[in-house]
Amino acid sequence: MSYRLPPLQALRAFESAARHLSFKRAAAELFVTPAAVSQQIKTLETYLDTSLFRRLPRTLELTDVGIAMLPKVSEGLACLVAAVETTRRDGPRALTVHVPPFFALRWLVPRLQRFAGAHPEIELRLSSSEASIDGMGVPMDSHVDLHGDVTDVTVRFGLGRYAGFQSDLILVPDYMLVCSPELIARVGPLVTPADVSRLVLIHDESLPDEGCRPSWGEWFRLAGVSGVDVSRGPRFSSTTLVLEAVLGGQGAALILRPLIEAEVAAGRLALPFDVSMPSRYAYHLVISDAVRERPEVRAFRSWMLAEAVMPDRR
Repeated sequence: MSYRLPPLQALRAFESAARHLSFKRAAAELFVTPAAVSQQIKTLETYLDTSLFRRLPRTLELTDVGIAMLPKVSEGLACLVAAVETTRRDGPRALTVHVPPFFALRWLVPRLQRFAGAHPEIELRLSSSEASIDGMGVPMDSHVDLHGDVTDVTVRFGLGRYAGFQSDLILVPDYMLVCSPELIARVGPLVTPADVSRLVLIHDESLPDEGCRPSWGEWFRLAGVSGVDVSRGPRFSSTTLVLEAVLGGQGAALILRPLIEAEVAAGRLALPFDVSMPSRYAYHLVISDAVRERPEVRAFRSWMLAEAVMPDRR
C-alpha cells in the first residue's frame, strides 16, 4: 500500500501550533524559530490547498478544516511515536500511573506488591493528584506525553466518557455510612437509621460537582427517615480528611465502601446499617489509544482488571 502524505515536519508543526494556538510556543516546543513554524504551516496549507489557521492581529484561530484535522493528526503522530518506541526498548519499561489520592492510598498502593512480583521488568511510578477526578478542569490528554520515555495511564474517578481513550471500568462503588466503634460506645447503640440524627454529620466536598457528592439528604431518604437537618456538621475538601475525622470519633460520614473495607475488617470502622447509596462516579482505567498496545500497558491493564474482580487479599 502506498501513502501520499505531506512532509512529517509540516504535520508536527501544525499539531504543535494548533495545540498551543501559537507559533511562538510551538517553536519553543520544537526547538525551531517561529518563522520556521510559520513556513512549515504554509507548506502544509499549500499541499492541502486550504487554510488551517486564521491569523488575527493578536491571536491565532483554527479554521473548520484545522479543527477537524487536529485530533486525527495528534493520534497519528502518537501512534507513530509508539511504534518507534516499541523497537528500541531493551531495558526496564517505565510506566507512570496517575491516580486519585484516596484511591491510591486505600485501594491501589496496598496491592502494588503483587504487581511488582508479577512484573519485575516494569518500573512503576505512581502520580497521585486530584487531576485524575472528573470536573477538576484538567483534560485527559494532559497525562499523555508523546515525546517522553515514560508511558502514562490514568485511573480516573468520573463518568467514563473519554473520547480518544480506551476506558475500562474498575470499580463501581457505593457510599456507606461509617463511624467508629468508639463513637457508638459514646452516644449509644444505633438501632434504626433515625438514630443517626444524634450524630455529627461529616460532609465530603472533595468532588467539584455538587450533584456527584455523597448526600446526607439522599442517604436519609433511602433509609426512610425524614425531618433531619442535613445541613449541619463540618465540611471537608478531602476524603482523606473525612476518613481521619471519622476514625477519630468526630462523627459519621458517607465513604465509598471498597476503600474502607480494611478498616471495617480490622474493627476500626463500623457499618451500622446496610443502606448503600450509588455513586454517580466510578473508577476507570483510562489509556491513550497511542500507547495501549505497549507491553507494560497491556500487563498493567490485565493485572488491574484481575484485581478488580478478586476479593480483598491484603
